[in-house]
Amino acid sequence: MADKKPIELEEGWASMQRGIDKLIRLLEGETESQFNAEQYMMLYTTIYNMCTQKPPYDYSEHLYQRYREAFNNYINDKVLPALREHRDEVLLRELLSRWNNHKVMVRWLSRFFNYLDRYYVLRHSLHPLKDVGLLCFRDQVYADVKRNARSAVLKLIEREREGELIDKMMLKNILDIFIEVGMGSMDHYERDFEEVLLNETASYYKRKAAEWINEDSCPEYMLKAEDCLRLEEERVDNYLHASTKPKLLREVESELLAKYEQDLLQKEHSGCAALLRDDKTEDLARMYRLFSRITRGLDPIADCFKEHVESEGMKLVKEVAEAVEAKKEKDAGKPSRDSGTSHEQQYVRQVIQLHDKYLSYVSTCFANSSLFHKALKEAFEGFCNKAVAGSTSAELMANFCDNLLKKGGSEKLSDEAIEETLEKVVKLLAYISDKDLFAEFYRKRLARRLLQDKSASDDHERSILTRLKQQCGAQFTSKMEGMVTDLQLAREKQQNFDEWKQRKNKQLPIDLSVTVLTTGFWPTYKSMDLALPGEMVEGIEAFKEFYEAETKHRKLTWIYTQVGRCDILHPVDADLVYFKGFSGNSYCLTVLLKSLELVLSTLQAATLLLFNEAEELSYGEVQERLNLQEEDVTRLLHSLSCAKYQILAKEPAGRTISKNDKFKLNVKFTDRMKRIKVPLPPTDEKKKVIEDVDKDRRYAIDAAIVRTMKSRKVLQHQQLVLEVVQQLSRMFKPDFKLIKKRIEDLISRDYLERDKDNPQLFKYLA
Repeated sequence: MADKKPIELEEGWASMQRGIDKLIRLLEGETESQFNAEQYMMLYTTIYNMCTQKPPYDYSEHLYQRYREAFNNYINDKVLPALREHRDEVLLRELLSRWNNHKVMVRWLSRFFNYLDRYYVLRHSLHPLKDVGLLCFRDQVYADVKRNARSAVLKLIEREREGELIDKMMLKNILDIFIEVGMGSMDHYERDFEEVLLNETASYYKRKAAEWINEDSCPEYMLKAEDCLRLEEERVDNYLHASTKPKLLREVESELLAKYEQDLLQKEHSGCAALLRDDKTEDLARMYRLFSRITRGLDPIADCFKEHVESEGMKLVKEVAEAVEAKKEKDAGKPSRDSGTSHEQQYVRQVIQLHDKYLSYVSTCFANSSLFHKALKEAFEGFCNKAVAGSTSAELMANFCDNLLKKGGSEKLSDEAIEETLEKVVKLLAYISDKDLFAEFYRKRLARRLLQDKSASDDHERSILTRLKQQCGAQFTSKMEGMVTDLQLAREKQQNFDEWKQRKNKQLPIDLSVTVLTTGFWPTYKSMDLALPGEMVEGIEAFKEFYEAETKHRKLTWIYTQVGRCDILHPVDADLVYFKGFSGNSYCLTVLLKSLELVLSTLQAATLLLFNEAEELSYGEVQERLNLQEEDVTRLLHSLSCAKYQILAKEPAGRTISKNDKFKLNVKFTDRMKRIKVPLPPTDEKKKVIEDVDKDRRYAIDAAIVRTMKSRKVLQHQQLVLEVVQQLSRMFKPDFKLIKKRIEDLISRDYLERDKDNPQLFKYLA
């Protein structure tokens, strides 16, 4: 072996060149037999021997250079001439064929020169043989044909956009060349192809958008835009690189959507407002999907949605105002119902339906987007806090709930429907700024339902309180929950009272039922020192005896106004009214006789019972015996002698009450109904509620100011006002002027003081 003659460079290369020529003939499709194992081993061994010979016969460097030259020669002799003959799609097919051949040539030659790759290349940190072959193709073939190839690819893409069928697999393979010549980098693909593709795409869709915006309606345009975006996504999946997708779609979105958004949304008969007006939910969903792709593209749609919903709400406000005004003119002089007119009830029902409708839009068309939830909230806040026919939405919602929950209400619904409606009303309450006003109106209605036994279901009462508690906090419902609890305790107390009477063998002239209430939970009622008939007094004294024996350190206050009730039976052939029982909110009075039953207030009953002792009484005598003020006596006598049911006869006859009038029992009074409810003239309950709420607000503002200053000690006026507003905004929107007045009041009461040098700075006085 030591005496073996070394292989000279030219001798060895001649042998290799014959192998390379054979490979080229195979690649060119000429008649040539495939390499057999012996030929392969001979070529490999030649390279091995030439690389392992001792210097100066180690030809590794020369072989590395000639390996490169072999590719360059093949490219210049065969590849480039063939490619330069063709254009467009034919060029692409030829390029793809030459690329595939080149990869085969690299694979075979790198095998022949494998020993060179394993040792020489590694030791000298040179490009691996496969990379050398790829570099030769990139630097000569790719550099020469990339512009023509790119132009051919772009033409095919445009033809596909116009609806023609193209060879997608060929395009994918061509674009793979742009990627592979980057040798792990996307620079060549992005610089030589993608940048131009994006520009061409922008130009193409710019032309299309200019045509479509003038020819098509908004829904038609959106259908085309959505279709284009879908096709571009498929295009990426079929033959473009995945990294191109967001860039390509961004160009399409910019040209088709961003630049024409306002034109589309404001199209007169098919824009966003028209789609909302005509309930085109499918088109609205498509609009959301499309413009959600664009930065802040949904803002104009949300604004349009808000404007439309608020406009629909204001229509309801206007309609109910007109309907109520018309009804007032028609029913002039007739008493109004506390639970609201049918139009106002219908208004709340329509607001619920409106909310259901557009909440479903938000969930189905607008994918529960927080932006559209906010738009819906602002829209409802916009019209729900407007005055509605002289009333606030807070009052109307309280009336609606009352009508829903009381016996005999106009809303005839199943239990499930009532629960569902209550839930929707509570959701609407979130849009009301004056929640404290709703709470007070609701508390008044709740008190009436509970005390007059008009509540249709305890379960429903508790259900809405639970929902209100979740929505507005425990403080919001604490009094109402106390009222419901009071009624339960009062029933137990009444049962204990009845048992006590049996044990004591007490026989009362009346059937007395007492409801004991906690003062702080219930609305305030007018207190008066009514002179009760003796029968009533005996019953009350008995209950006092029972209550004081059972309960220590509590004082009973008897309320005779508003909610007291008495049933009186008035025989047609009798001259007198006979008394048997009595009921009210801290008592229960029932007077039962034989044929005609009158349902009265406690004050009315006490007035009629005066005529058990006298056949005729003057105005002054009634006032003296009842120990009431003139205002109350006038209302009582008017309800009994001048209204629909004239149980008392008045002299002189008339529709008004004067101090000179005289009254006696109308023994001729009868009615086709066996049971008659005699109402008192209505009082301005709304005014009282608003006054109570205003007073509570002053207390709440005072507390918020003191609470803030106690923690901060020193604070600027503006910052103090902002913090107070922030604390109270959950329940109501405090007026800035009122806050300023309350600050001044607290200064006068030595809770705060102004800084001597800066009048806008306040200090807390511990």
